[in-house]
Amino acid sequence: MMKTLTPRETFDRQLAELKDQLLVLGSMVEQMTLDAVDALKRRDIEAARNAYAYDQQINAKRFEIESTCITIIATQQPLARDLRLLASVLEVATELERMGDYAKGVARICLLMKDNPPIKPITDLPRMAEITTDMLRRALGAFVAGDAEQAAQIPQDDDAVDDLYNQINRVLLTYMMADPATIDRANYLTWAAHNLERMADRVTNICERTIYIVTGEMKELDRSDDEISKT
Repeated sequence: MMKTLTPRETFDRQLAELKDQLLVLGSMVEQMTLDAVDALKRRDIEAARNAYAYDQQINAKRFEIESTCITIIATQQPLARDLRLLASVLEVATELERMGDYAKGVARICLLMKDNPPIKPITDLPRMAEITTDMLRRALGAFVAGDAEQAAQIPQDDDAVDDLYNQINRVLLTYMMADPATIDRANYLTWAAHNLERMADRVTNICERTIYIVTGEMKELDRSDDEISKT
């Protein structure tokens, strides 16, 4: 005979499933980001089209999570901490969907550049993508585990992303000053780097949500020195 779950046990199971779906969405965004950057690096138009179209699936998954959250809130009586979690899941799902938009933008750049040769080998963008997606993976792990200490540490890696972004901008500016014919192609790569830099900033937002769940306080993580100050 199967054991009948208590209302709390049912609620906890729903929350666990919701977290699992958030991890699925994060994995989708991670893969789309890496695929889009790889397509740009290899100038693979078909792969870029696939990455661009994949954004629709990310949007659908985000709305599925949102619908589930609203249903749980409407049908259950969440305690304060549970309500913080549900509100944060909604926020993180939105952050992930926006990160998908940034990845879609990278794929679009590949499509816009078409057969035009890049002005330099694309090496720094893949590194930016690797660091950013690693940050995302760890941030979602901390979110699901409710690990505020780990969440507070992850934004430190944003410095490496910013350094690569600034380096790319300096190099591309040099090309543009030396040869105005490279301006359009340089701007495309600058746009791609900007998208990846913004994705890393969104990861920090996810970390802030983890701290909110645990402490009940909304705090801003200072990327420069990793101190936490009240907003």
